[in-house]
Amino acid sequence: MSAQKKVAFYTLGCKLNFSETSTIARNFQDEGFTRVDFEEQADIYVINTCSVTDNADKRFKTIVKNALKKNDNAFLIAVGCYAQLKPEELAAVNGVDLVLGATEKFKVTDYINDLSKNDLGEVHSCEIEEADFYVGSYSIGDRTRAFLKVQDGCDYKCTYCTIPLARGISRSDTLENVLKNAKEISERGIKEIVLTGVNIGDYGKGEFGNKKHEHTFYELVQALDKVDGIHRLRISSIEPNLLKDETIEFVSTSNSFVPHFHIPLQSGSDQILKKMKRRYMSDLYVNRVNHIKKTMPNACIGVDVIVGFPGETDEIFLETYKFLSELNISYLHVFTYSERDNTEAASMEGVVPKNVRAKRSKMLRGLSVKKRRAFYESQLGTTHTVLFESENKEGYIHGFTENYVKVKTPWNPNLVNELHKITLTTIDEDGSVRFDWVNQPTEKNVNLSELI
Repeated sequence: MSAQKKVAFYTLGCKLNFSETSTIARNFQDEGFTRVDFEEQADIYVINTCSVTDNADKRFKTIVKNALKKNDNAFLIAVGCYAQLKPEELAAVNGVDLVLGATEKFKVTDYINDLSKNDLGEVHSCEIEEADFYVGSYSIGDRTRAFLKVQDGCDYKCTYCTIPLARGISRSDTLENVLKNAKEISERGIKEIVLTGVNIGDYGKGEFGNKKHEHTFYELVQALDKVDGIHRLRISSIEPNLLKDETIEFVSTSNSFVPHFHIPLQSGSDQILKKMKRRYMSDLYVNRVNHIKKTMPNACIGVDVIVGFPGETDEIFLETYKFLSELNISYLHVFTYSERDNTEAASMEGVVPKNVRAKRSKMLRGLSVKKRRAFYESQLGTTHTVLFESENKEGYIHGFTENYVKVKTPWNPNLVNELHKITLTTIDEDGSVRFDWVNQPTEKNVNLSELI
């Protein structure tokens, strides 16, 4: 391939997808391609798909159309979860040339012989049982934060979820490779690493391509805490039954891990949790939250919750609403249940009408706003470290404290990717927090071209 060929990427879905897109992009760059923004004209467009978000197929078609507007002769490739679950469907979309499933996506450059358009998308997807090897990845899309993949796949059989069908069994990166990637990230001057995976608390399983356990998630956390040059480590999302007390206690005294946990709940009703085949009941969840807050009173706790699952009556929904209202948490990610092919829940009785699902979702999003506001108010007057981000948003620079409070101050390029001590003072009308400097930052020469 000539060095002039341009490739662009579009990622749908989770942080894990972003880390994998970055790795695929680096593979292209190693082969001599030039990476450009998706809004630019390119020779190849790669779309990393998601099976979790609703209307995945509609969104995919729109993205394909947008790419073809920029170059109607571009070579279009679909990879990712939706490409594994519904490869023929994506291959039939007008303009798609190549669809790669779970095991093939990291070998994408091997499948590109020439860039001539195909009449029908060519499919290379495995039986998901074959997705039993591990490919490490990390994203370095912005200068302040990287997503580091440590684990892939899931052995859980939640009745609403297609992830095991899309990503295969639970398997982990070797501890040695995770530490190598973390070191590479820190050497690029990136200050924060977010650990990602499908079920990261399951880390260790499949480290050697089988079920043998050499390391645990707790040991991973301990080892990462010793890597030089990493200022912050954040655990992205971890199942409540896999977040052990020893991990919580270690985070509370660690050098780099921040007091921020994102713990999926899905329902506050034990009846619904059983129907979902979750691996805990609501009382275990309460214990986890209480233990975190007792150990780290200023910790931020985010919660995933699904509304409108089959069998969720008004009474059961209100049980979840009350459960979350009384829980000392900081914000919610609310998902409206949507039926997925080849899942148990899709054929369950007690289907909740779509308009009722939407109403419940709105109620919980309203509760999330209140919870976040109450958490921010509880932090006023406290001192934290903020890491500033690289975007100029309407004349302001934003950043996050270690416990995930969003702050803002007038734009100053000198602050980008810098850590500063601040005291939180007031909540702005847009919901972010203003602050006083503990130590006023000194001026420094900055190369503005780096920040654009």
